[in-house]
Amino acid sequence: MPELPEVETTRAGLAPHLEGRRVAGAVLRRPDLRWPIPDAIERVLPGQRIEAVRRRAKYLLIDTAAGSALLHLGMSGSLRVLPAQLPPRTHDHVDLILEEDARSPRQVLRFNDPRRFGCLLWQPHGEVHALLRGLGPEPLSDGFDGDYLFELSRGRKAPVKTFLMDQAVVVGVGNIYAAEALFAARISPLRAAGRVSRERYTALADAVKAILGHAIARGGTTLRDFISPDGAPGYFEQELSAYGRGGEPCPRCGRALKQASIGQRATVWCGHCQR
Repeated sequence: MPELPEVETTRAGLAPHLEGRRVAGAVLRRPDLRWPIPDAIERVLPGQRIEAVRRRAKYLLIDTAAGSALLHLGMSGSLRVLPAQLPPRTHDHVDLILEEDARSPRQVLRFNDPRRFGCLLWQPHGEVHALLRGLGPEPLSDGFDGDYLFELSRGRKAPVKTFLMDQAVVVGVGNIYAAEALFAARISPLRAAGRVSRERYTALADAVKAILGHAIARGGTTLRDFISPDGAPGYFEQELSAYGRGGEPCPRCGRALKQASIGQRATVWCGHCQR
């Protein structure tokens, strides 16, 4: 599944091609993805000017004066800006048709989703969609730091990795980046969240910010089906220290990395370096 850096890479790639453009129409080749596509996509969105392309957690929002198209890439979704005359491929489920302007001829924003775990929904202006309510702070924001994690974790018995991946605690830190941040901060993913000190949470928050920032700069992580809007893969996978490396030598101490399942997610860590 695309994680926060992949979604941010997609947002940054799409924004220059979409912002300021007007939506001329919508073509829905099927009525649903993970959930039914609301009729507002065909009824309200056409004619609207795109004011901004934003990201909240792993969701993309295409903002207009009337509201926002809310997209999630699911397990294998991708968004590309393409010439309107290019025939759709299998699994090209949605086209948002863009009006021609001085910058480019007629183009479409095309949503391809082979597994159909993604979504295209609608958020009316002035409202917050139910999927976005109750989310924690963005990990790259000033509101996310060691003090915040320490205070929120008191009394929590769940493993710190589970705590860090809770979207009500902080958004967008998925399995890959949680494993990498815990490795960088030398914290065992098995340790109870309530038994991590303020100092170590500061190191963890700093690691989350640094690793996510670096992954965004590197274009995300190429896993399974992810590609960026220009069709290029991400490159951060080549630099992973823990995720997916169970049984391999620890990059720090050389001992074999351990692997287990925490919260039904594969977890890799160093039993010597991470305590």
